[in-house]
Amino acid sequence: MRLLVTRPEPDNARTAATLRAKGHEVLLAPMLRIESIPDADLGSPPWSGVLLTSANGARALAAHPRCGELRSLPVLAVGRASADVARAAGFADVTSADGDADDLVRLTAMRFAPSRVRLLYPAGEDRSRDLAGALSMKGIGVHTVVAYRAVTANDFPPEVQAALAQGRIDGVLHFSRRSVDGYLACSRMMQREALKPMHYCLSDRAAEPLRLAGATRIAVSAHPDEASLIAEISQ
Repeated sequence: MRLLVTRPEPDNARTAATLRAKGHEVLLAPMLRIESIPDADLGSPPWSGVLLTSANGARALAAHPRCGELRSLPVLAVGRASADVARAAGFADVTSADGDADDLVRLTAMRFAPSRVRLLYPAGEDRSRDLAGALSMKGIGVHTVVAYRAVTANDFPPEVQAALAQGRIDGVLHFSRRSVDGYLACSRMMQREALKPMHYCLSDRAAEPLRLAGATRIAVSAHPDEASLIAEISQ
């Protein structure tokens, strides 16, 4: 198939390599650009652990000047990708919830509640889930630090715009609702062509704007991870 991957760098390159190894043709159009905030104020320790809801948070933490003092802490990550980045950054005690934010809340509650702990959460500037609020209800304190931001793309790359206009894209992979919003914004002058391919979405939340825009060919991953999403392509 001829596929378009919309996730940010550097994850898009890994996804593209996996797809090409399966025989697909791949174009890349990152709908978001991730910018770490190197001077993010982490606050004052002690912390009992670190929470990660994305690989971007893990990368931002790995690049932070104070990362060294955190590596002995246990890390609870939302999924395998964020867990792998944390391990690569030198964190040894890393556990993946293998799911979404709700799964991470449940894992954290099992690991720490009920206890008076304070967890560090390097988060994005825009968040769809109040992780700190959910854990506060379970008696777990969370110190949220804005460690990175996502900047939305303004246009498709020229080769991607041409491929969509000419019907040379069979499927589009979407990994977040915000990237879907960016995709729809970039397709404002060619929405009919942009909605025509099959849309493979990591979650129902990501798929919702596509449905509202009129897309009729949508597949939602059985689990919120890359392997499950790619598995949908061969269904």
